[in-house]
Amino acid sequence: MKIAQWMKQSGVAFGTSGARGLVTAMTDAVCFAYTVGYLKHLATLGEFAPGTQVAVAGDLRPSTPRILRACAAAIESMRGVPVFCGFVPTPALCLHAFARGIPSLMVTGSHIPADRNGIKFNRARGEFLKTDEAAMREQDVELPQGWFDTDGALAKQVELPAVTDVVPDYVARYRDFFGPDALSGLTLGVYQHSAVGRDVLMLVVEALGAKAVPLGRSDTFMPVDTEAVRPEDATLARDWAAGGTLDAILTTDGDSDRPLLADRHGNWLRGDVLGILAARFLNAVAVTTPVSSNTALEQAGFARDIRRTRIGSPFVVAAMTEAAEAGLVPSVGYEANGGFLLASEVRHEGRTLAALPTRDSVLPMLCALVAARRAGTDLGGLVATLPPRFTLSDRLVEMPTAQSKARIAALADNPAAGAAALGLVDACGDLSHVDTTDGLRMTFANGEIVHLRPSGNAPELRVYVEADSPERAAGLLKTGIDAVSTWRGTAS
Repeated sequence: MKIAQWMKQSGVAFGTSGARGLVTAMTDAVCFAYTVGYLKHLATLGEFAPGTQVAVAGDLRPSTPRILRACAAAIESMRGVPVFCGFVPTPALCLHAFARGIPSLMVTGSHIPADRNGIKFNRARGEFLKTDEAAMREQDVELPQGWFDTDGALAKQVELPAVTDVVPDYVARYRDFFGPDALSGLTLGVYQHSAVGRDVLMLVVEALGAKAVPLGRSDTFMPVDTEAVRPEDATLARDWAAGGTLDAILTTDGDSDRPLLADRHGNWLRGDVLGILAARFLNAVAVTTPVSSNTALEQAGFARDIRRTRIGSPFVVAAMTEAAEAGLVPSVGYEANGGFLLASEVRHEGRTLAALPTRDSVLPMLCALVAARRAGTDLGGLVATLPPRFTLSDRLVEMPTAQSKARIAALADNPAAGAAALGLVDACGDLSHVDTTDGLRMTFANGEIVHLRPSGNAPELRVYVEADSPERAAGLLKTGIDAVSTWRGTAS
């Protein structure tokens, strides 16, 4: 049957980046079928045939090794050659695969809880776009007889091949571009938790001359979200910084494609602010970012071409690639979660950084640290050079996606009345602009913004706000969360 039907039956559907669902729903049979459908689609594009290598890697969730074996079984069933890159960051996998022009997939649920997982598919030289997802849905897949039991568990014995080490090339990418002394003299804390790139990040900062201090390593998976920072992570950063020995604290999400960077006081930088700092450091001509990102980008004035998209790296990749093809280079992209993408190579002070059109966590953090050092300031001082616009976001968990969509659609039919009913007009003044690129983004007469959007990865409602001070943004976020919490019949 078609992958679309597999998705309907299993509940494991495409989100903003890859197919994700409950681990209980992601049976071996489902993961096998999706991988076969993916390879069948690539075959129609001339990117897969018998004998083609397919690189695979995964994060540190307990369910990841099992899913990896199911994916490897699917590759073998299609007479492909699985190349196991180990448990490494998504961008390290992509760097290896894109350079060789081979397909790749990452088993990861990114930042979502451990009871969920996912598979992120890639093309031979770039991310899987929404058009690819649509075509993959139409592929017919039947399971080979005798390979699975009645519960969908893999009955055929399949082992992952020996690990192909992709880490040295990933570390060299940054050492060669920034130089081995770029961070010398800095002491950097690395919050390791359960990020798959926790040890790789240590290697990178040490390769650039910094002293790396490991912090908070966990043996159990922790759903660290770089866009909606948990209160406990905010407390940890402040406690670590209180010792006064750290110049900054670095970490990533579960599959290490999204960064989180704190200044020497333990204040986590917003990902969209980090994206602006990185784009400016790299002298980007074209910058692509989702509609939810901080509007300080436009006010900063360094980019000649700015493109706003729906949330999700496939949308960013498509738009920034168009900019690069139009000759607007360097062309970069970033997301509010901090993931940074290069559509074209970047040349800086005689060194060249090759394009990597997928989210990367390392590059924006290094750009900000190096930029601050060269400016003779710290991260806080560097952020202060940007226009004063402040974004915050939070989420209502266990908010059914269908319910969120219905409520937002009703608001969009009469946004002025809806904003008034939510108390936003009283808080911000009249509604002046509405953007429905992704969810409902409302701009008010005082310049403040409230953006409502269902998550593409989990049953959550995202609330984004923007104001001209951190205090006002915090107050506006509470107003927004309190207002929409009634949608699920509970008080906030």
